[in-house]
Amino acid sequence: MRADAADMADAFREVARLVLRHLSVYGDLNITALSTLSRLDREGPLRLTTLAAAESIAQPSMTQVVKRLEQLGLARRVGEPQDARVVLVTVTDAGRSLLEEHRQAQRDRLAELLSELSPAEREVLDAAMRAARPAIRRLLSDAAAQKAPTAARLTPQKATTGA
Repeated sequence: MRADAADMADAFREVARLVLRHLSVYGDLNITALSTLSRLDREGPLRLTTLAAAESIAQPSMTQVVKRLEQLGLARRVGEPQDARVVLVTVTDAGRSLLEEHRQAQRDRLAELLSELSPAEREVLDAAMRAARPAIRRLLSDAAAQKAPTAARLTPQKATTGA
């Protein structure tokens, strides 16, 4: 039986939704807070406006996310060394620990679920994920490229001088 591309897209969307639901909440944190914390861990201290654009949410919403992360001791605001007027958000050691704990819990739970599959089913799933990975990366790259002009407008640029 050959799968129709539209049927495969529907199945993929359903799997993605289920996986996202499983991965999207950890303790008191929702997916936006987890994603923000993870971005800070990967990219280092960022401006609130940059975070909001990167997470595709309004700045007031990101302000609330950061406030919650600060209250939990997972992030903090720090001054920009080159410009005292600028405030950056950074992840704390507690935030890094929570992220690692969350990642390990995800890994353990997914491994537990996958261990229930037969070896043949795991091989098929592994091959499917390897085949889908490049297409998914292209999809995400295309989405990021479409979003880039908006992010560039929202992210303050450093002035250059023609000295």
